[in-house]
Amino acid sequence: PYDVLKDFAPVSQFVILPNVLVGHPSLKSKTVKELIAFAKTRPGQLEFASAGTGSNLHLCMELFLSMTGLKMVHVPYKGSGQAIADLAAGYVPLMITNMITGTQQVGAGRLHAYGVTSAQRSKAAPNIPTIAEQGVTGYDAVQWYGLMAPGGTPRDIVARLHKGVVSALQDARVRELFA
Repeated sequence: PYDVLKDFAPVSQFVILPNVLVGHPSLKSKTVKELIAFAKTRPGQLEFASAGTGSNLHLCMELFLSMTGLKMVHVPYKGSGQAIADLAAGYVPLMITNMITGTQQVGAGRLHAYGVTSAQRSKAAPNIPTIAEQGVTGYDAVQWYGLMAPGGTPRDIVARLHKGVVSALQDARVRELFA
């Protein structure tokens, strides 16, 4: 038990990562608009995998469903590894996954990319359109990572840590590694 506002002192956000909506190639739809139209004719019949109930990947998909009015069956896994394997094998047709795993599977021809979950296209995969630009206006669901210090850390220490993170993120080698 902890209180986020009292027990942690935010230092800096350091990376924002989009996810990607991917599907098994057996789905005939190739765009988000086609996928939505297809799914609307089958309410509650399509399944989507996730890395687990309440995971970022699950919540990104639930936001997509909410914004499009779609009804799908959630198939939670204990992590994304087996979920991706089952998706690539065709046991489940859809999933939102992280960019690294998703684009590797798309590049290998095992999955089809529908769209990235961020508001802007990803520099890592600029050829994959965003979900928002394909008609789901306002859709923006990403992962972010940051650094926190223990609550009560003196402000000058938090400021020094923040300055160090900002400095590191300006280093070309660090940026290359994150990319």
